[in-house]
Amino acid sequence: MPQVSLYIDKETLIKVEQLAQKSHTSISKWVGTKLKRLIKDEYPDDFFELFGAIQDPSFKRPEDQSFDADIKRLNL
Repeated sequence: MPQVSLYIDKETLIKVEQLAQKSHTSISKWVGTKLKRLIKDEYPDDFFELFGAIQDPSFKRPEDQSFDADIKRLNL
């Protein structure tokens, strides 16, 4: 498995050590899990709970428009 070296300040290292210990996992696994979550292409856990959270009357779904007014396109 590939390895990565991190250069961080002492205070950050202490916090990472404490969090890893609290999670009952190694520092390497804890950091790896956090990095995977950070770069994963998916919505945050509570993303869909935001639906309908804004109560603003100006937020309206536009009416569907007919394709009749669409510009003719060149067939390739």
